[in-house]
Amino acid sequence: MGYNWQQEDWPEFRYDIQQVNDALFAIAEETGLLNGMLNGMPADLQMEAVINTMVAEAIKTSEIEGEYYSLQDVMSSIRNNLGLNAKPEIIKDKKAQGIGKLMVEVRNSYAEPLTKEKLFEWHVMLMADSKNITIGKWRVHKEPMQVISGAMGREKVHFEAPPSALVPKEMDRFIKWFNDTAPGGKKEITKIPIRAAISHLYFETIHPFEDGNGRIGRAIAEKALSQSIRGSILFSLSRTIEANRKLYYDALSRGQISNEITKWIKYFVDTVLQAQKEASLLIDFSLKKTRFFDHFKAILNERQLKVVKKMLDAGPEGFEGGMSARKYESIAKTSKATATRDLQILAEIKALKIEGAGRSTRYVLNL
Repeated sequence: MGYNWQQEDWPEFRYDIQQVNDALFAIAEETGLLNGMLNGMPADLQMEAVINTMVAEAIKTSEIEGEYYSLQDVMSSIRNNLGLNAKPEIIKDKKAQGIGKLMVEVRNSYAEPLTKEKLFEWHVMLMADSKNITIGKWRVHKEPMQVISGAMGREKVHFEAPPSALVPKEMDRFIKWFNDTAPGGKKEITKIPIRAAISHLYFETIHPFEDGNGRIGRAIAEKALSQSIRGSILFSLSRTIEANRKLYYDALSRGQISNEITKWIKYFVDTVLQAQKEASLLIDFSLKKTRFFDHFKAILNERQLKVVKKMLDAGPEGFEGGMSARKYESIAKTSKATATRDLQILAEIKALKIEGAGRSTRYVLNL
């Protein structure tokens, strides 16, 4: 049967919209709720919610591909590129710097048409400091572009993309399709989550770059979703995808064997809806975080503030493993005795809660 791009009807995608109508209606409702929550927040909290969303997207879209960056580095890059740091923070990890820059660029340019030059620009940002690959250009190697798993000698080919020689033509057609189907376009797709689903599958099938296709493909899906609401989306698609990446890759693989893509559409639309629900929790966390600081910031010393901020940066999931005296020592650069005393005070004033006992004692934020 081959792959979707090898078939006569490529790229005429077909799907049964009846199977996702309920989810599309729920997405519309959630969009209204999220926008209402955001508009009801003070301007500084609105910006914090946007930053948290971009940080989550940057971290998780990278983790899907097996790359792990410091949350602080990514946040610093995003804040630098938004112009929020009076003095730009120095970031040693060029890839963390690049993914942060890409998130801001995708947000700022959502309304612009998609172009080849814009995709090349994104690729340069994303692949900063990468070695031995072509950056900012379509792939040109003669070897097949394959998605493979398994040990050497026992590899399993999940998908093979069109040959490099076909990429320029395929990408010209993809870019035209993306712009024509945008809001107000000649072939507008009014159900925006469906357009985003197709755009991601379509791009991933072509796989035009040597590396970074997954991350740029998810950025394209975000652009498609943002165009529908005329502003950046307030949820992280990659955060939801990463929680069950096997399901994501399975759905993608099924979508690449036929141009009848109802199952892929259903997977993607359900993922958007779940991401929106998770975003509500993130906004709620931002509000709790603000109340927490308003209540405690005047009575915490410099060491305590530094550690509490580090814990809050971990987001709604909480600081991994909780806070211990040893971790406190390392973060605050202080002695064990001081760390223990500071933590006890934080517990007494109910800024932190104690979990466990003895050597297993851990402290978590009391939000």
